[in-house]
Amino acid sequence: MPTYPVRQAAELLGVSDDTVRRWADGGRLATSRNDAGRQVVDGVALAELAQELAATGEQPEPGPIVRASARNRLVGLVTRVVRDTVMAQVEIQAGPFRIVSLMSREAADDLALEPGVLAVASVKSTNVVVEVPEA
Repeated sequence: MPTYPVRQAAELLGVSDDTVRRWADGGRLATSRNDAGRQVVDGVALAELAQELAATGEQPEPGPIVRASARNRLVGLVTRVVRDTVMAQVEIQAGPFRIVSLMSREAADDLALEPGVLAVASVKSTNVVVEVPEA
């Protein structure tokens, strides 16, 4: 059975080390001691708690995004959303540019993407083709 150090468990749950220790002391999270005598968290219990936190909305919300690695951000309006049982095709009109994104249906539903919604297309690619038109 996998176990995780308190610090790693805290990172996976998005909480502080102290919170994990309090939960362990309070019986909310199963822990044991490894061969070195350090407190570790049971992997199954950690997975169950992660699901519980997600279901109850108890997980801390991340703050506003202040930096991102994607440099190409195009603000536009969603013009079309085509959903099937697994995937969604989302079209955004960003100025003269039509952006098409394929994503999971769950992601499109979570973002409440519908025509008319303001959205930002963040593009980061390892392969970008640059063309020069005839003069």
